[in-house]
Amino acid sequence: MNLLSLLALAAGGAIAIQAAMNAKLGLLVKNVLLGSSIAFFIACLSSLLVIAFTASQLPRLDDIRAVPLYLWFTGGMLAAFGVGTFYYLIPKLGVGAMMSYALAGQIIMANIISHFGWFNLPQKTIDIKLSIGILLFIAGIILINGGFSHGNR
Repeated sequence: MNLLSLLALAAGGAIAIQAAMNAKLGLLVKNVLLGSSIAFFIACLSSLLVIAFTASQLPRLDDIRAVPLYLWFTGGMLAAFGVGTFYYLIPKLGVGAMMSYALAGQIIMANIISHFGWFNLPQKTIDIKLSIGILLFIAGIILINGGFSHGNR
């Protein structure tokens, strides 16, 4: 396992921790969307602070104008939906179940995106080996969550 793989594992762990903490924040402020908004606000401030201290250059106006309109809005809206749904479901399903289902959704969609090379990202065709791996992964998620009949916890 290389350094990038370890960094990806650490990022996944951080997402699980922040999701649990921010779900609790949403419960304490009695509004999941407010908890999500607070988390996004702090994330934005943190990102801007890191940019202020590390960016060697900022994008030029031409670079900003070249970004398709849908990229300015759709990613943020999907993030708000995904994160808000995480914070809503974690108190109902538990962190482990919620994150495992979410991870399954991410793996499936990531492989579809890679298969078609959407957004001009590297393309990796879904072949039989990858399909078997995805099916085994999904079977693992089902087993982790107690099969098909675990219901609400």
